[in-house]
Amino acid sequence: MKVTLLLPVLNEIQGVREIMPRIEREWCDQTLVIDGGSTDGTAEYFREHGYQVVTQHRPGLRFAYLDALPHVTGDVIITFSPEGNSLPEVIPPLVAKMREGYDMVIVSRYTGGARSEDDDFMSGLANLVFTRTINLLFRARYTDAMVMFRAYRRSLLEELDLDKDASYWPEETLFRKRVGLEPLLSIRAAKRRLRMADIPGSEPVRIGGRKRLHVRWGFAYILEIARELLFWR
Repeated sequence: MKVTLLLPVLNEIQGVREIMPRIEREWCDQTLVIDGGSTDGTAEYFREHGYQVVTQHRPGLRFAYLDALPHVTGDVIITFSPEGNSLPEVIPPLVAKMREGYDMVIVSRYTGGARSEDDDFMSGLANLVFTRTINLLFRARYTDAMVMFRAYRRSLLEELDLDKDASYWPEETLFRKRVGLEPLLSIRAAKRRLRMADIPGSEPVRIGGRKRLHVRWGFAYILEIARELLFWR
């Protein structure tokens, strides 16, 4: 099993300078940076330190993953935020858990004593409500269905149609917001009854960054859940 650590970045130089020295390169077979057009030296930092950097051509986090996909060499992808809100020390146990044969392993902020210091009241409540709704409607047992920090088989992107714009078209068209693929990945993995697990991993406050949240994302995910309940097989 080969593992690609995928780092989507956009103007995150403060977090990158603090987080990247804590990541050992031998933890993963490939470390791939996908840059969304940084102007603060983020991309230059990675290139100067010998990391593979790919330029993102379409805005939005899910497009970062898809633009990076042709360059991914691993059988497993770990999506990781270098803003400081993902703990590098969780990467080795995450890889070890995937080696047990799971299709997806989530680094949960809400299990095993882990907690999120980056949540405010509204984001914490939204994560709780969406996770419990997905569990109820799709017979899942997630403790954190929305989080970015997770590992999954690369092939799931194609198997679950996560690489197709049509999978996101209704909610993105109606609410005019690009949505992440993590909620849909959680939903469709549950519907397929894939082998999944959570491991605990706290979420520190991000370094020098800001949350890119909007209420329209919430409505978009509500529509996404309803659509998946009714239509996708």
